[in-house]
Formats: sequence, C-alpha cells, structure tokens
Amino acid sequence: MYIPQHYHEERPEVLARAIRDIQFALLVTAVDGAYHASHIPMVLKHADGALTLEGHVARPNRHWTVLASKPASLAVFQGPQAYVSPSWYETKRQHGKVVPTWNYVVVHAHGPLEIVEEQDWLLAHLGDLVAANESRREQPWAISDAPADFIHGLTRSIVGLRLPVRRLEGKWKMLQNRSQADRLGTLAGLSVSADPEDQAVAAIMRALEGERR
Repeated sequence: MYIPQHYHEERPEVLARAIRDIQFALLVTAVDGAYHASHIPMVLKHADGALTLEGHVARPNRHWTVLASKPASLAVFQGPQAYVSPSWYETKRQHGKVVPTWNYVVVHAHGPLEIVEEQDWLLAHLGDLVAANESRREQPWAISDAPADFIHGLTRSIVGLRLPVRRLEGKWKMLQNRSQADRLGTLAGLSVSADPEDQAVAAIMRALEGERR
C-alpha cells in the first residue's frame, strides 16, 4: 500500500483498535496465479506480544482449500471514508487551484493464512465473535441460548482461519498535508452532513486536530 509519510499510522495500539472497531475484513490470498477473496468478520487476539487474526468461512468456500502451504495473505480493514469537496477549502477562495479528494482509514494485516478445523477452537472462536458484538446490548444473546446440538452442527459447516500477523500497515488519509484553514473548513463541511460516514470521518479529523494542540 502506498502511504505518504503524513498519512502513515504506525502506533500498534491505534492499528489494533481500528481492527477491533471495523472487524469486517476483505481477506485475500494469491495462489498459483489465482486470487481468492472472502469478506468475513475477524477477531484480533494479542498474546505473548504477538497478534493473530481469527475468522471462518463456509465449508463450500474454496478459499480454505488452497491454504495447505499457509500462503501469504492480506486482510484489509476499510474504516470510515468520505468524499471531500474543494468548496470547503479556504484555498479555493484564495486561488481556486484545488480539486476533490477522498478521506479514509484503512489497515492492512499481512501474514501466512492457515486453516483450523478443531471443534473446540471453532466454538471458542464463535464465542469470541459473539461476545465482541453482543456485550454492549441490554439483553445480549449468547451461543448457549441455542441448542448445543444445533451449534455443533453449524460448526461442522464452517472452517476456521488463523492469520498470525507478520506486518501491519495503517493509512489515515485525513488532509494532514493541507493547511489548518482547509482542514477546519472540511471538518465543518463534514460535520453538518447527515451521512454517518461523513460524521465518522469528521470525528477522526476532530481527534487529529486535538492531537495537534
């Protein structure tokens, strides 16, 4: 991924938090000249100083069948994104030499992808995935709410995936290379939008402005 220095995010805690917030990944593996891509939620684990991503696919998904050699793979976590109008820039009023752009957050996780078929691992993984998303609910659903034989039957229809993270890349493209006036103008423009993505990008920009102080 091309990352100009002013967009580069390398703080491990920031990258990990973004992965946990986004959760949903585009998982890509290239084998023998063919690309295999799956769109799946993934759980980030941190143990003994190492990061691991865990997910699963349906057994009929051919992606897992090409992983015998644990090929290098890429998990892409696409965060908030928004169109940026040049009409928000102060520099538009000064000289007009401006064009639209796009603000976005993305994290790339690289590593060897392997399959996991042990039932205990799959049950624990599903429990982690459910807990991460149900814990904030007033009446959280738990796997134990469903019949055990039903859940065990479902685990036989999926295959676990584990990606030990060898490298993390983060890109926070939030107009860091533009003047404060242009950034604040864009922040104001996004803040009045009814689009949730615009609001999410505005929140990130607002936090970055706070870090500048």
